[in-house]
Amino acid sequence: MNLSRREVYDSSDRERAKAMADLLVEDDQLVLRLTGAEKLEGLHGDLSVPLSSVSGIEVIDNAHAEADMHGFRQGTRLPGIIEVGTVRGRKKKIFMAVHKNTPRGVRVSLVGCSQDEWIVGCDKPEEVSSSVSSRLN
Repeated sequence: MNLSRREVYDSSDRERAKAMADLLVEDDQLVLRLTGAEKLEGLHGDLSVPLSSVSGIEVIDNAHAEADMHGFRQGTRLPGIIEVGTVRGRKKKIFMAVHKNTPRGVRVSLVGCSQDEWIVGCDKPEEVSSSVSSRLN
């Protein structure tokens, strides 16, 4: 079963949805499927982790603010406009895919993975969070 951010859009949002990453549940994996542009911007391919590695998912109102973490950055960052890539801080490593048109989003907390969190911008983060959370138990 795929739980995609695209599923919550009506037909008028289809073009906008093509410009964003998708957060999907595929079998026993949580997959962050990036667009071609995001792969270039973030210097990274799609990401996936076992559902058992997801310790939580929460809605965040200002996903761009999460990019203010200090550390080594790999990817593209124009504050408040685009944050796509990896930030390695002193205590954690985060992958972000946030754009100006999706300032709200979700934080996916991970354990036992190469990243500690994913920050993903989306139009309807409550629906995305609820959909993913329902598959975690």
